[in-house]
Amino acid sequence: MYRISLRTALGLAIVASTLNSVGCTTQGPYLGPFFMPFPVSPYFQESKEDEFLEHERYGRVPILPPIPPGGPHVALDPPSDDEVIRALERARPTEGGMPFLHEVNRNNVRIKKEKIADYVDPPRVMPLVGPVQLHHAHYKCTVNFTEVKRIGWPFPHTLVDEETIEVVYIDHNHLHRVGDPYEGSQPMGPPKR
Repeated sequence: MYRISLRTALGLAIVASTLNSVGCTTQGPYLGPFFMPFPVSPYFQESKEDEFLEHERYGRVPILPPIPPGGPHVALDPPSDDEVIRALERARPTEGGMPFLHEVNRNNVRIKKEKIADYVDPPRVMPLVGPVQLHHAHYKCTVNFTEVKRIGWPFPHTLVDEETIEVVYIDHNHLHRVGDPYEGSQPMGPPKR
């Protein structure tokens, strides 16, 4: 009997040690139902991707080299068609309709871009950037398109507006460094003899 209980105790110890060392346990607090991963809605995923794309393409202010003395200070390129359509979408959204109940589309889109202002502020010192000049460029973008609304309830019908005109104003700002920031400073390194 002593041998059977010793074998049983040894077997239970081995089983307990193997159950304790398997990879199916968690390290940290028990989170209950939040422990399991859950799917993310495509709507939220697309909105986060759009937010990142907007920040990456249009949300940053570039720092360009100094404007040469007596040289022209011409603004960067005009806004891209993608930037104009994104601004129009924020002002007059077409996304978010319900399929077969209410849908809005834009067809035959034509974009006309005009520069309405281009000027440079006097130099100033900005934290974490240094001495810079802020260059402003303001654009007026006129968008002509055909708007098609398909309404499916209570009576299915389609509304077509052939000449829809929207005006979007876009500001492009960027920084120019002012002069050489190391001009007149002592060179680094050992003193010359």
